[in-house]
Amino acid sequence: MKSSYVIAGILALAVGGWIASGQFDGNAAEGDGKAESAATDVPAAEAKPVKVRVRLIQGQQRVNELVLFGRTEADRKVDMRAETAGSVSEILVKKGDAVKEGQILLRLAMEDRPARLKQAEALVQQRQIAYDAAIALSEKNYRSKVKLAEEKANLEAAKAALENIRTDIGHTRIRAPFAGVIDDLPLEIGDYVKVGDQAVRLIDLDPILVVGEVAERDVQRVRPGAVAHARLVTGQEVAGTVRFVSKMGTQSTRTFRVEVAVENPGGEIAEGLTAELRLPLSTVIAHLVSPAVLTLDDNGTVGVKTVDDQDTVRFHAVELVADTSEGIWLKGLPEAARVITVGQEFVSAGQKVVPVPETAIPGKVPAS
Repeated sequence: MKSSYVIAGILALAVGGWIASGQFDGNAAEGDGKAESAATDVPAAEAKPVKVRVRLIQGQQRVNELVLFGRTEADRKVDMRAETAGSVSEILVKKGDAVKEGQILLRLAMEDRPARLKQAEALVQQRQIAYDAAIALSEKNYRSKVKLAEEKANLEAAKAALENIRTDIGHTRIRAPFAGVIDDLPLEIGDYVKVGDQAVRLIDLDPILVVGEVAERDVQRVRPGAVAHARLVTGQEVAGTVRFVSKMGTQSTRTFRVEVAVENPGGEIAEGLTAELRLPLSTVIAHLVSPAVLTLDDNGTVGVKTVDDQDTVRFHAVELVADTSEGIWLKGLPEAARVITVGQEFVSAGQKVVPVPETAIPGKVPAS
C-alpha cells in the first residue's frame, strides 16, 4: 500500500515537471519573437530623418588678427641728472605737470659763478691785447715766432675757460629735453646736488606705445605700418600703427617685441596699463556665428555642423578669426553655409536630416 502511494507521487511530480517545462518553452519562444520584432523596429526608427534648425550664413571678408596681451609704455623716458654741483634755489614745476621742450624745470644757486664769469672775461680781454701786441712786434721782427705762438695759446686757454664757466652757468638751469610729463621730482629747495644726481624724471606719453610679445611662428606675418587695435584694461578701444617689430627674439621665451604707436594727446592714457592687442595678419573669408553652434567631433576637434544641398550633415573644423560682442568670426566653412543652430548635438556627420530654416519657424525672427 505504501509503495503504491510512493509510485503515484513520483508519477505526479513527473507529469507536473513536464507541463511546467512546456509552458516555459512557450514563454521563451514568445519572448524571442518579441525581441526579434523589437530588433527589426530599431533600424526603421533610426532611418527616419530628424529635423534640425538651420540658418543660411554668407561668408564675408574679414581681417585675420593675432590676439595677444600687452602693456602700455611711454614713447620716451629720461632721468635728468645734474651736470653741475650746487644747491636747489628754485623749482618751477611739480609732479604730473605737462611741460614743453626747452622749458626750465628748476634752478641751482649761482653762488660764485657770476664772479668767475667776470674774471674769465677779463682774462680773455687781457690775453687778446697781449696777442695783438705780439703780432705787431713779430711783423717788425722784434718778437720771435715762438713767443707769438705762446701768446696765442694763452689767449685760446682763456677763451676756453670763459666758455667753461658759461656752460657751467647754463647747467644751473635744468631744462626739458622734449615735451612730456613730470613723473618724478625728488628734490626740494635747499637740497644740494652733485654732478650725476637725479633731478627730474620726464616721460613722453604722446604717442603712447602698446607693447606685446609675438611668438616666433607668427612674427614674420606682422608688418610695420599695419593698423592695429587694442582694448585697454579700462575698456577703452584705441587704434594705432605697428611701428617696430624686433629682429631679435628673447632667449627665455622665444618671442619678439612688437610696438604699436597710438596717438595720446594730453597724455590721457597712462603707462603700465594691461592691454589686449590685436595685430592684423591677413584677409580671409569668415562667418559670424554664435558660440553656441560650436561642437566637437569624435577626435575632439572643434567645428561646426552644416547641412549640404543633399540634406546631409557635414562637419567642418574651424579656426577662430575674431571674438566680438556680436558673435565669433570663424574660418573653415563653405562661403554659403546652412549652419545647424539647434539639434547639432543629436546628429552625426553623414546623417540625413530635415532642415528647417529659421525663417520658416512661426514667430521666429532670424538673427542678422
